[in-house]
Amino acid sequence: MKILIIEDEPSLREIMQRALEQEHYVVETATTYAEADAKLAAYTYDCILLDIMLPDGNGLHLLEHLKQQRKRDNVIIISARDSLDDKIRGLDMGADDYLPKPFHTAELLARIKSVLRRGKSGGEMALRLGNVELEPESSRVLVGGQELTLLKKEFDILLYFMQRPNHLVDKSVLAEAVWGDHADQADNFHFVYAQMKNLRRKLTDAGADIEIKSIYGFGYKLIPPVE
Repeated sequence: MKILIIEDEPSLREIMQRALEQEHYVVETATTYAEADAKLAAYTYDCILLDIMLPDGNGLHLLEHLKQQRKRDNVIIISARDSLDDKIRGLDMGADDYLPKPFHTAELLARIKSVLRRGKSGGEMALRLGNVELEPESSRVLVGGQELTLLKKEFDILLYFMQRPNHLVDKSVLAEAVWGDHADQADNFHFVYAQMKNLRRKLTDAGADIEIKSIYGFGYKLIPPVE
C-alpha cells in the first residue's frame, strides 16, 4: 500500500511518515502544492493525506484536479481548518474522510485502514480469489485454509495483484507501487524479478489455484481459477 502525505509542517509530516512506515506502508511526501501536483500527475497512490493550507496553494484544488482526471486515489483531508464549510466542501468534492488537527496517530491509522477497506475490498475484511485469502490488516495469507508465510514485499505484491485480477501489470508500474516513486526509473528490475520468482514458487508449493503469469515483454497478470 502506497500513501502520499501532503503536509508542509515538518514535525507533523515526520511523525505521520514514521507511524505509517512502522505499519509497513510505502510512504511518499510532498511539502508544497507544486510538488504534490507533480507527484499526483506522475504516480498513483492507495491513499492521499491532504492538508488544505499549503504555502503555495489550496489543497482542495488538488482534490479537484484528481477528480477531474478521474483518478481513484483515496483522499483523507487533514487540516487545522475545522470549519463545517471546509469539511462539507471537501467531502462534496470527493474526499473519503476528513480528520481535523490535532489528532492521535492511532486515529489516523484507523481512518486510513477504514478508507482502504472501503476503496479496495468493498468493505470486506479480506480479499479472496480461488482458494487464496488475503487479510490486509493482519498481513495474513491463507491457501486452502493453511497460513502461507510471505516476506513483506511478497505480501505487498500479492495484495496488489489480488486487487487487480486479470489485469496486465507493467513491471515498472509494479515497482513504483510496491517500492515507491522513482523505482519505475531503475536501470533494471532484478529486484522485482527476484521477489516475483519467490512469490510464485511459494504459491505453487502451497497449492494455490491462482497463478501470476509472466507476460513476455510487458509484465505480469494474475489469473484466477476457472469457475
